[in-house]
Amino acid sequence: MRVDGRRADEMRPVRMTPGYTQYAEGSVLVEVGLTRVLCNASIEESVPRWMQNQNKPGGWITAEYAMLPRATQQRTPREKEPGGRTQEIRRLIGRSLRAAIDLEALGPRTCILDCDVLQADGGTRTASITGAYVALAIALSRLIQTGLVPPAALRPPLAAVSVGIVAGQPMLDLCYAEDSIAEVDFNVVMNARGEYIEVQGTAEGKPFPRADLDRLLDLASKGIADLLQTQRQVLQEFGVTA
Repeated sequence: MRVDGRRADEMRPVRMTPGYTQYAEGSVLVEVGLTRVLCNASIEESVPRWMQNQNKPGGWITAEYAMLPRATQQRTPREKEPGGRTQEIRRLIGRSLRAAIDLEALGPRTCILDCDVLQADGGTRTASITGAYVALAIALSRLIQTGLVPPAALRPPLAAVSVGIVAGQPMLDLCYAEDSIAEVDFNVVMNARGEYIEVQGTAEGKPFPRADLDRLLDLASKGIADLLQTQRQVLQEFGVTA
């Protein structure tokens, strides 16, 4: 039994509230247990200068990530310049979401995904990716409905989850109490085809065998399937097909 009473292969309760903000082209509040992340998608009718200089066709997707000062038990200073962890998570979110979109079909546009952690209890980067897809799908659905972007611009949906080994036990969707003592810690991003987009993992102490890696990936696949189903239901109820 885990610290919050879950089974080893059980996700925390997941809730997504689409259209959470009024002005963003797409938005969702994603809650995974006590972790809460607000994801907003904004569309700009231009591409970064480096794409213009290279005459690169299509559009671009980039991400911002921030932890609000009281997202944690003790206040953390607001970042004036993003630190190494923040930069790394921003790049992870951007890479992941670019795999969900046909950038050429997007046209000369930039989609900016702002992921702001309101409350942190483990898995903030994976919750950000899962929520960012929903916000992006909502934003692009409006362009698709007006004929500015073809439906094919949306590739198979994706989601992300954390897995790890705690006290010798492989576990799905680690909360902070588990993540802070995990012997092995992984973040996995997969799409609805069961294809991997990114796998980040490390042994915090001693090395681990291949059999443990296989068990962790199986757990991740199970959790991501649940998250994809939740995404589909939320988007359908909001009037978006993805």
